Amino acid sequence: MSLTRSPPVDVIRTASPVLQLTVKEVFQRLTPHQKLYAHHVSRASWHGSRIIMRQSSPEAIGIFDFIVDLYKSCNGLWKTLITEGGASAQELSSFLEYAGHFLYNMGNYWAEGDRKFIPDLSEDALIRLAQASPTATARLDAIIGPMLLGPPFALGYPSDSTQSAYYPSEERITKKEIARVSDFLQDKEIELENTRLRKVIADGQSVFEVLQASTDAESRAEWTAVEGLGTVRIVGGDHASELTRVCESLLQAKAYVENETQAQVIDHYIRNFQTGDMNSFRDAQKAWVMDKAPVVESILGFVEPYRDPHGVRGEWEGFVGIADPVESIKMRHFVDQSTTFIRLLPWAIPGVNDGKGPFEKDVFVAPDYTSSYSLAFCASYSFEATNVPNYNDIRETCGFKNIVVANRMNAINDPARPCYYVHDAEAKRYRECTHIIRFITTAIHELLGHGSGKLLSEASPSHYNFDIHNPPISPLTGKPIATWYRPGQTWTGVFGTIAPSVEECRAMLVPLYLIDNKELLAIFEHDDTTKITADELHHNTYLQIGVEGLQGLAYYSPEEKAWGQAHKRAHWAILNHLLRDGGGVLTVEHDSGTNKLTVKVDRSKLLSHGKPSLGRFLCQIHIWRCTADVTACTGYYEDVTSVNEEWRRIVIQQPEPRYKFAHANTFLKDKIVTVKEYDGSNDGLIQSWVERNV
Repeated sequence: MSLTRSPPVDVIRTASPVLQLTVKEVFQRLTPHQKLYAHHVSRASWHGSRIIMRQSSPEAIGIFDFIVDLYKSCNGLWKTLITEGGASAQELSSFLEYAGHFLYNMGNYWAEGDRKFIPDLSEDALIRLAQASPTATARLDAIIGPMLLGPPFALGYPSDSTQSAYYPSEERITKKEIARVSDFLQDKEIELENTRLRKVIADGQSVFEVLQASTDAESRAEWTAVEGLGTVRIVGGDHASELTRVCESLLQAKAYVENETQAQVIDHYIRNFQTGDMNSFRDAQKAWVMDKAPVVESILGFVEPYRDPHGVRGEWEGFVGIADPVESIKMRHFVDQSTTFIRLLPWAIPGVNDGKGPFEKDVFVAPDYTSSYSLAFCASYSFEATNVPNYNDIRETCGFKNIVVANRMNAINDPARPCYYVHDAEAKRYRECTHIIRFITTAIHELLGHGSGKLLSEASPSHYNFDIHNPPISPLTGKPIATWYRPGQTWTGVFGTIAPSVEECRAMLVPLYLIDNKELLAIFEHDDTTKITADELHHNTYLQIGVEGLQGLAYYSPEEKAWGQAHKRAHWAILNHLLRDGGGVLTVEHDSGTNKLTVKVDRSKLLSHGKPSLGRFLCQIHIWRCTADVTACTGYYEDVTSVNEEWRRIVIQQPEPRYKFAHANTFLKDKIVTVKEYDGSNDGLIQSWVERNV
């Protein structure tokens, strides 16, 4: 067949770095007992790899197996594939670059941006590359088409140009049908995080099969007369093979837990993965937040909904981290003062709710906050930090945890990184400040950003978590609130597709609003006397708002009129809001002669214009979120994230490096666990995955 590439896909033509996530030193500090626990939980995490690939695209697992087959055919000695009549050195290099990106993203769509990427190879080159392995050659036949071209070009609601493996239907399922089924299940109090949705036609009627992740393949429930839909059926057994292995590893880990709470978490996880019952997952989260300051931390399950176009179905995630005791002490010191800083947020009212105001929880449950080194991070994207669980009722009653992933943050501290949008005179100092700013704002983002706020709700009929007879006054209208969450409603369910980005935007705005506070910066050891002063951090934070906002434009698809990444959309929203509302505190100069964009910050306006503007934006989306005011929030957020197409064209001509990260592996022999790190190269990254044996 003849394959013609379509422009909307990304062809990988340039090499990008592979960064090693070093962990050996902190791993060696663990006791033999802790090493065994870390090993088995890591294995449980990595056993979910094929789940993520299955959630990414129909061809992803086949591509993964093709890469592994080729590695095994040459025993990792890739240059032996360069033979007369075989692949050239350049073709092999292009394939390895593609393989590295595929393995880090755990699929053939960018985790940041959701666009499809393909190798810079022809069909003939791939065939010649595969000829060393009959197994790889046979596997290539099934994947070569979707591996090399589109449509689909991106992830999104199923259409002629986009696809989502969360909706794996031969029959095209519509956005309206997805919403109707989701609403129906929400009314039945069935949570969707561990499901996919498939539409089939039986006897001329539509049947919507809710595929529930579990080892138990029995059908759970069926409703045959759903108005406007037809039949809705819950079917167990999705990802059964992988979840069976996850449960086996968790059972092995249970023998090495440090306390009874960890054993309870594992029991709840196993029940959830066996039955699909999300109440068991909730029980796991409630117990997990009570396991304070563990040396070996872990997160498992269907956690983040970023890649579901409907914004509710979670991607598998498995994280295992080892605490850094020194940095963790600093984080806990920050936690101890958290209420002080919550009282400084723009909705706080002195004398009301201990000075926090009515849009905050009565008691801020101080979370566990650790700095951890990632041993395993099985996800399509390795975050720098996380704040979980995502269930607001659990967060308000039991608490939550914050984790900064130290080796992930340290890996990208690259002083040679391109600095396209900062004037040459400021670039050197900006680079010196960037890593510090990212660490501080990330720490605040997770604790006070995601950790703040109260969703005003009717928890059950006629039972409210606020005074319904004397509702809080909205700081946006000066009138009593008129909207709130109804029984069974959730934040993501009500706000749908914009929910992930709005929440990230809210969490980003909190540290930006507080970044001038010198008491807060002193916790992170920066003041007026340090080498990089508090004032310099304040100024360079605004430069970073401009830079990250412009970078975010690359993640908007004009073809689909959609954003491919929640965080990037939020970065652009904050920049665009300041450009409109900040009174000139931040501007972007466009030199039409050189086609260059430069961020400019007026230091004299940081406190007089910048902080109030950020406060207005933060207060708006916080109150809208707290009161379920989806109409007002959607209207403003859609408007503030409308794209400057001319700037976007400039930005995509100067792409930022797409880093790849290589994780270590652990190995068990005679009850002794060893850890192995891999070269910071595509070869090392591929080897790590082959030796992971998933």
